[in-house]
Amino acid sequence: MAKPARTVKTLGDTACGGLGLLVMTSIDDAAAQLDAALTRLEGALDSYFSRAGDPAVARQEVDALAADRARLASELDASVARERELQALADEASEALGAAIQEVRAALEKTEESGDGQG
Repeated sequence: MAKPARTVKTLGDTACGGLGLLVMTSIDDAAAQLDAALTRLEGALDSYFSRAGDPAVARQEVDALAADRARLASELDASVARERELQALADEASEALGAAIQEVRAALEKTEESGDGQG
């Protein structure tokens, strides 16, 4: 960043008059530099806040996301537990169906055997 050129003005050869104007010029230069720095800072902050948003709003969003995550984790745990229950019931039903099929086959075999002997 280039610094503005400083101009020193004096009013003649008197020590007081020249020094006073020199101090005023230095203060004016410093005030101008401060004003420029504050303008740059405001611009940087505006840019930052436009990207980051309001910290209070961001905190609320983070809290809402954390609450959603907790709720979804709880729902997932419940769903996994329910899936395990349903799988156990399906396994029981499959075993019962398999046993029923075996009983039907055994009954059919007995019927065929008893039918073969009569015919």
